[in-house]
Amino acid sequence: MTPVTASSSTFVAHRGDAYEQLMGRWSRQLALPFLDFVGTAEGERVLDVGCGTGHLAFAVARRTGSGKVSGVDLAAPYIEHAKRHNQDPRIAFEVGDACALPFPDASFDRVLSLLVLHFVPQVDRAIQEMCRVAQPGGVVAAAVWDVRGGFVANRIFCDTAAVLDPERAGAQRARNYTRPMTRPGELVAAWRRAGLEDVQESTLAIRMAFGGFADYWGPYEGSDGPHAEYVRSLEEADRDRLRKAVEAAYLDGDEDGPRSYAALAWAVKGRVR
Repeated sequence: MTPVTASSSTFVAHRGDAYEQLMGRWSRQLALPFLDFVGTAEGERVLDVGCGTGHLAFAVARRTGSGKVSGVDLAAPYIEHAKRHNQDPRIAFEVGDACALPFPDASFDRVLSLLVLHFVPQVDRAIQEMCRVAQPGGVVAAAVWDVRGGFVANRIFCDTAAVLDPERAGAQRARNYTRPMTRPGELVAAWRRAGLEDVQESTLAIRMAFGGFADYWGPYEGSDGPHAEYVRSLEEADRDRLRKAVEAAYLDGDEDGPRSYAALAWAVKGRVR
């Protein structure tokens, strides 16, 4: 495999615990309808591409007997976190690049990717790699957030920040809503472009439940993800102004407390020729 010279991810990754608060708790939920869509079978070899802290890999192992589940992610802190929490000998995690997967051709029965491809600049190359390591007839599948039309919790932050900071936060919002594979039809078109057969698409739905504003806001003052990176770049007064504005949007005329927001993801699957 040719070494990757360009960046293979635009996601800012520092700490596994921080990722858990930001997205891991939601990928744990989304893994369930995703596996309902893509299917599982006993004894299969399954690869989780961009596994993060491992929730999709763990969900596959819980659903199936024997077999082998491998998880790869470019972020070493996430792999370390997944290894610490893994108690299943069938699961193995390693640092790996979605654009240069460290496996031979035709190594897996299913190659899956959850909430990753929209952060991969060379997304067609990553999809080609997923197809390469899948055996003939194997399933290749992915899901990404519908960030523009179905990701309410994310829009609360992005839209509020863009009003306060049209230049920088506005530009970040535009990048967020136009990431590859997040708009209608993009995943399906990419799967067909890659030559996959029996391509099918679906929309997956979960709800993001927060205990209160502190639970919602905490990840934005953390270390991981593009929005936390933006918050860290602000002067203290601007950061406080943003927090208060986002809090007003979260409260939405009510007392602080639990909130539940819908979150939709695009999903696609196909078979290797």
